[in-house]
Amino acid sequence: MGMEGLEIVQRPVRREVLLGTGLSDSDLRRLVRQGKLHHHHGHYLDGTIAAERAISACAQAAHPGSVVSHFSAARLAGLSTWVDRARTTAPPYDAAWLTRPPDSKRNQWRPNIVVRRAGLAPDDLSRAGWLPVTSLARTVVDLARELPTREAIVTVDDALRAGTTVAELTAVLERQGQWPGVRRARATIMFGDARAESPLESIARMRCMAGGLPAPELQVQFFDGFRWMLERVDLWWPEFRTAAEVDGLAKYEAATPEERRRLLRLAHRRDQRLSDRGIELVHFGWEDSVAPRSDLIPRLRAAFDRGRARPGPPPIWRVAPTHTHLAA
Repeated sequence: MGMEGLEIVQRPVRREVLLGTGLSDSDLRRLVRQGKLHHHHGHYLDGTIAAERAISACAQAAHPGSVVSHFSAARLAGLSTWVDRARTTAPPYDAAWLTRPPDSKRNQWRPNIVVRRAGLAPDDLSRAGWLPVTSLARTVVDLARELPTREAIVTVDDALRAGTTVAELTAVLERQGQWPGVRRARATIMFGDARAESPLESIARMRCMAGGLPAPELQVQFFDGFRWMLERVDLWWPEFRTAAEVDGLAKYEAATPEERRRLLRLAHRRDQRLSDRGIELVHFGWEDSVAPRSDLIPRLRAAFDRGRARPGPPPIWRVAPTHTHLAA
């Protein structure tokens, strides 16, 4: 029958359906090799559809009545997620995640698919095209119940930054009553801050809180006596005159050694301008935020002591105007 049989794979179909159009098993294998068909969870789908959507769609078709949820819904929505790979109880976040009504037989948990049983109110449902998915707020709360706070905060901050409101998240929590993980999810959501600009900043905030440090201000600018400086710091503790910059390695990546040196020179000059304002500045990166034996908290406490001892009036600061509307 040729390619005419492929017209029906705009939604997932089983092998038997395609064989009924005149295609053979060898045709199907060839079309999958050529990328013209996806094949996941016993279903075939148009190969031009994005891989993540195809995997989720085929998984959902294999479990009628289910809704794409948790990590899969977050990926489809473009939400950031993070799972500590060193954690022995880490869930299979790369799997296809679904939620089915509670009258289903049982939860399923395999390396390539996770099916949860849980209630789904109308306000918990949305669509990605024709594919049923959990709403953005429901997705965030499900992950906040599923994950430890230091992992879930990445998704919570990202959702708040994208415009999801605390009220929307709280409404989902209220519908979930005494479900497992609700108390932890509520605490994570209340700690969320839309001003955190990256997963690393979100994780760093959690590390500081776990270390007993006061909550910092985020995305702060300083006044140099004539104008507001362009420099903006990630974390700022005004009572200690201490700022912290959360540096990913990408910050200094460049195509040539010359360009890398230029970026480093700019960073050093920026640090000097901040130091001229009487500010203690601490730089740290990914390992400092996640390594169990990191010395980040002692380093910050030492900077706090130095900052308190600095003479003269404290610097004048403000939350950067581009982030003022995001401030809690």
